[in-house]
Amino acid sequence: MIKNLKFTNLFFALLAFSTVAFAQQETQHSMYFFNPVLLNPAYAGSQEAIQVTGTVRDQWTNLKGAPKTQVLSIHSPLKTENIGIGLTVLNDQLGVTKNTGVYADLAYSIKVNKKNNRLAFGVKAGVDFFRQDFSNLRINDNTDEIYLEGFQYKKNLFNIGAGLYYYGKRHYIGISTPRLVKNKINLAADQSALQENHYYAFGGIVVKLNPAINMRPSFIVKYVNNAPLSIEGNLSFLFYEKLWIGAMYRHKAATGLNIMYNISQNLRIGYAYDYQLTSLQKFSVGSHEIMISYDLRSKAKGFKSPRYF
Repeated sequence: MIKNLKFTNLFFALLAFSTVAFAQQETQHSMYFFNPVLLNPAYAGSQEAIQVTGTVRDQWTNLKGAPKTQVLSIHSPLKTENIGIGLTVLNDQLGVTKNTGVYADLAYSIKVNKKNNRLAFGVKAGVDFFRQDFSNLRINDNTDEIYLEGFQYKKNLFNIGAGLYYYGKRHYIGISTPRLVKNKINLAADQSALQENHYYAFGGIVVKLNPAINMRPSFIVKYVNNAPLSIEGNLSFLFYEKLWIGAMYRHKAATGLNIMYNISQNLRIGYAYDYQLTSLQKFSVGSHEIMISYDLRSKAKGFKSPRYF
């Protein structure tokens, strides 16, 4: 029996993978539309460069044990332009639970019309290095059996994912599931859980309002068994091909703002802020996300078109 463990830490430890409440286990991203490879392997190689992107997210700031996520992704088309490859390394910390995932992506796209719209098929495969360490908990009773035993749980979990992605110069839509294998995970206090399948559908379109301003409405829908359906909409405006400013609404969960500045054709830096609409707003000042992205390509080749997503 677990006794006298600090409530907040224990809550977040069990929230990650629980047999009682199958909470969403995939990481949250507010600027997914600038790097969809985080959600969909079919996006790999869809840009005209080797694209390197780093993201840092501090969710529910000031709430102890809240999620903290860091991601580094790289993807590129091959010389044939029909094949894209990618690699994503993700680190996610939630209370005493830590997961580091390393996944490789492979995408194949076909041209579907004269406008060069393309349909891409993608698969991903990799390993989640799942860890729990209850010995780091602050306790009120140093005779607690978990404290004395220094309970630790480690397991490496192989998984695969898949996705479809259709896109043109000014529109995109995709569906994906990042993890198809329902790996079993054992927890403290004789509990166990499964890695649940998560399903994503997302899309967007860029509309030219005038020579200086483009508008991009976008959406994402997330579904996982035994959890509420998550629906999120975003409306962003691009000024002079330089500055993105947008607003987000996540149904009954959060609202927020995001900004992305194109320092050059190669380099972008962005920030997003989410404000909670749930009872968590009493304990947290919101969530912060920072993204930096850089494109590596030949100077002679150049861009065929501006990058909108």
